[in-house]
Amino acid sequence: MKIAILSDIHSNVYALEAVLQDSKLRGCTSLANLGDILYGPISPRDTYDLLLENNFLTISGNQDRQIYQSTAAEISSNPTMQFILDDLGDEPLAWMRSLPFDMQVNADLYFCHGTPTNDLVYLLEDVSSGSAQLRSDDEIHKLLAGQKTKLICCGHTHMPRLVTLSSDSLVLNPGSVGLQAYTDDQPVVHSMENYSDRASYAIAEIQNGEWLIDHIRVPYDVASAVEKCFSRGREDWAHFLTTGRRVA
Repeated sequence: MKIAILSDIHSNVYALEAVLQDSKLRGCTSLANLGDILYGPISPRDTYDLLLENNFLTISGNQDRQIYQSTAAEISSNPTMQFILDDLGDEPLAWMRSLPFDMQVNADLYFCHGTPTNDLVYLLEDVSSGSAQLRSDDEIHKLLAGQKTKLICCGHTHMPRLVTLSSDSLVLNPGSVGLQAYTDDQPVVHSMENYSDRASYAIAEIQNGEWLIDHIRVPYDVASAVEKCFSRGREDWAHFLTTGRRVA
């Protein structure tokens, strides 16, 4: 198995196209998608259509739920959400509702978006300081709630990481395909920054009984993605995409 691990595409079809092409050139035989797929002001429906053209193992993310669980009040206060719903139509909503929360792929490989019990919690990062700091080994084990698979793959933070735990499990975050920085106010105001405009994913393969991990950064047509953001009034997303930094 040589598997491309993707997460946090966030409707960026341009980045997804580049990652898929790169993964094929590198000989990946399987594709995984760790959630937060269609939320964003770029190209939700095109992203959905491209995903369905490829054979992904896919789980849900918190912002996938946010789309199909959105209330009338949330939609009216969020023009981006209204655009997403209008662009997607009914079929992708039904698809997102059908996605599993997590996935035990086999004895050696497990997928979740946030943690095995909560898709809103960062597994590897503590953001109480306002930026991402790696959690202690003990904190990560508590959040894993007994999950001890050899390779545990998570997303949500958009931060590429590989952490070896005292249990000998590896925890892999492939970073974000489609959004290299963002600012959020939950659980406290914090920013995630990758300082690059390149799409991020990872490749995992087993050799001689051990997982080998490569973090890959791929150039893509950022200008087209930024144009879509500007056309939908999301200058903040345009800044995130071009700089990989928070808005000052």
